[in-house]
Amino acid sequence: MKGKYLWSKALLASALSLGLVACSSGANGTDKSNYPEKAITVVAPSGAGGGWDLTARSLVKVLGETKIVDQTMTVENKPGGGGTVFMAQYATKDKKNDFKLFVNSPPILVNNLKSEGNSPFGFKDTTPLAQLTKDYGAVAVKADSKFNSLKEVLDQLKKDPKSLTVAGGSAPGSMDHLVAILPAYKAGIDPKAIKYVAYDGGGEAVASLLGGNCDVIATDVSSLGEYLKSGKIKLLAVESPERLAGDFKDVPTLKEQGIDAEFVIWRGIFGPKEMTPDAKKYWEQKLKKLSGSKEWKAELERNRWEADYKDSKVFASFLKEQETQITDMLKSLGMEKK
Repeated sequence: MKGKYLWSKALLASALSLGLVACSSGANGTDKSNYPEKAITVVAPSGAGGGWDLTARSLVKVLGETKIVDQTMTVENKPGGGGTVFMAQYATKDKKNDFKLFVNSPPILVNNLKSEGNSPFGFKDTTPLAQLTKDYGAVAVKADSKFNSLKEVLDQLKKDPKSLTVAGGSAPGSMDHLVAILPAYKAGIDPKAIKYVAYDGGGEAVASLLGGNCDVIATDVSSLGEYLKSGKIKLLAVESPERLAGDFKDVPTLKEQGIDAEFVIWRGIFGPKEMTPDAKKYWEQKLKKLSGSKEWKAELERNRWEADYKDSKVFASFLKEQETQITDMLKSLGMEKK
């Protein structure tokens, strides 16, 4: 009896031990703590110098410097089609790649919803991980431009919509294009008549303006701060509900100029559609920790961004609401996908 008791006790201990090992392992039998066992790439689906690029580099910088993430992280630029070229590859070839994340903003919705050059892929082909910041659209001209107010630009466009070249850092019908035509549309100007030139990123759009290749640019206000400070541009309007602080305190809103409209540019980070639960949980925890760190808050202030953290669940719900709003905006402009 004693031998049978000891044998049963040993068997129970063995079963408990196996149970503990199983609890600490993923579905594939690997230890959850292994992730991330290799380097992480964060993609900015644009050229250097724009909002996506700056966000990706700031994210990687702070996560590394604070040791919130111990693994090596690198930023990769993948320009083309205002983000559509990257999305086509990511949604098909990287849908299970836990080691490649990317930064995006309203274009991930707009590109999927607009009629011309639209992408068949959108946020539903990803795993939204967190919203990190919010920004606003802005309209600017070169410092020596003859235009000193948004009204002067709109008056010129009313006389001849083709007389000015307006540039932005995203494809036609995408975010910067909407930022550009929003005040014109509200002023009764046919958006389709305006000459819009697309660049792969806000940095390239600014370079075009400074090089005299366009008359007006529309992009996110935060990427224009250094150019405003150095006296290279004039900011004619910011598409925020009220005036911004700091370097932008003297820039009037659309509403101040008689145009009842605003354009909020959120920025968030996404993973692949078929992201493993372990990887998703890891990034949910790390990004939440990042959002509360003093180093990240300092980075936000340095880049003139506003904090607007949303966790993965809230972010995904917000994106569904945004999808409805942007669809309505595109319909009003005759640009929605039929």
